[in-house]
Formats: sequence, C-alpha cells, structure tokens
Amino acid sequence: MREIGTGNALVDVDGHRADVVLNRPEKRNAMNEDVLRDLKQAFEEVLADDSVRAIALLGEGPVFCAGMDLEMMRDRGEQADAGDENGNLLGEVIETIDTARVPTVVGIKRAAPAGAFELSLPADFRVISPDAKYGVIEVQLGTFPHGGATQRLPRLIGLAKAKELVLSGEFIDPAEAKQIGLVNEICDPERVDERARELADELAENAPLGMENARKALNAALDVPLDEGLAYERALGNQLDDTHDYTEGFTARIEGREPEFEGR
Repeated sequence: MREIGTGNALVDVDGHRADVVLNRPEKRNAMNEDVLRDLKQAFEEVLADDSVRAIALLGEGPVFCAGMDLEMMRDRGEQADAGDENGNLLGEVIETIDTARVPTVVGIKRAAPAGAFELSLPADFRVISPDAKYGVIEVQLGTFPHGGATQRLPRLIGLAKAKELVLSGEFIDPAEAKQIGLVNEICDPERVDERARELADELAENAPLGMENARKALNAALDVPLDEGLAYERALGNQLDDTHDYTEGFTARIEGREPEFEGR
C-alpha cells in the first residue's frame, strides 16, 4: 500500500478495485485535519485512475473509525474563527464519495460513530460487524450531525427513523440497521474488510459507464419529481447506446462469454 500525504491514508489498486484505508490506528483512526486532507487526496487520486471501477473504504487495524478527533473538535469550539476553514473538510470528503464516478463499499468494523457514521452514508454498500458502535451521537456532545446526516439519512431510512436516531443520539443495533436497509451485510469483524473488498471486486466486473450513469440516476431519484427523474434516466441511458461497452455487453451475452468492458 502507498501512503498518501502525511501518511494518514493508504491507497492500494488491485485490478479494477482501489482500497482507500484510514491509517491512524493508534487513535482508532479518529479523523483530524491531516486525516481528512489525506483521505480527500486519496479519493481524488484513485478517481483520477481510469482503471479503477470500484472503491473499498476501510480502516487500518481493528476499528474502522472512531469518528472525529475529540480534542480537535473541542479546540475548534474554542477557536470559532477556524471553524469554517476546518469544519468543511469532512463535508468535502463526503461530497467526493457521493459524486464519485465509481461505487464505494465501506467496511464498518467495531466502530463508526458520529463523523464516521456520516462518512459511511454516501457509500453505495455498507458492510458492518455485529458489535459495531454505529450511529450519530452528536446531540450528546453539545452539537448535532451536520456532515450531511440530517439530509442523507431521511433519504435512506425515512424521516421518522432518521429523527429517532439523530435526536436520541443513540447507537443503532447492526441487526436493526440491516433490517431497515441502512447497511447491506453483517459479518464477523475479522471478515469485514475482506467482504468489502469482495463486493467491490464484484462491482468492478460490471460495465463502468453503466454503473456511473446508474448512480447518477439513483442519486437523483428522491430529489426530483417522477417525470423529471424518468426523463433524466432515459437521457442517461441514451448516452450509452453507441458506446463500445453497450455493444460488447450484448454481444458477449449472445455469444455466451464474459464481457470485456473498457469504459468507453
């Protein structure tokens, strides 16, 4: 794996899958300014690599991420003039994941509270361990989640359940999280990273342009009226009709072989 920036993020490209790994295990991968800058740079670098078709977001060591660095957050409160400059870093990372051209799978082992919970929301698939501390707890810390959770969470699980999680500040049991569609799979902590990589590898076998446009259409689904969404969907679909991958996909199926997608 290759260190990014100050070394708080690692990148490894394996075939068409890129692993982006939080690398501050001595602090349970808690995110401070250096971590967030390195994480953003890591995503930008792998997304600039045309060979990458899926990303696995992981944490080095036994824990995915303990959330935001508590000392940094305390000091930020004491230095309000630095809030705008530093406070938007998490939002920038989340937006990078949300608007990425490729899908992301996040492996949530043992912990993803507060900011780490919000970091997981724009991912397309979430794999979690049954012992994970997972939830938005900010109202117990004198603030509220404002890295996107109040907007993304209702879209994922409905407004009533989102209010319950945000306003109570309590963790959600991983089994319940799976039941309501907040996470996709539960597996042993020792298997979380491996399973996230497996899912990313499976996604990377699909047509990259098809996945990119499908993500655009899906992400717009709850933001526009149905007729606008259907028109947008058709337009995105029409963009692919004269691509190599469109012809290759149908030809391969007719010939009974695996397609060789090229992203063009």
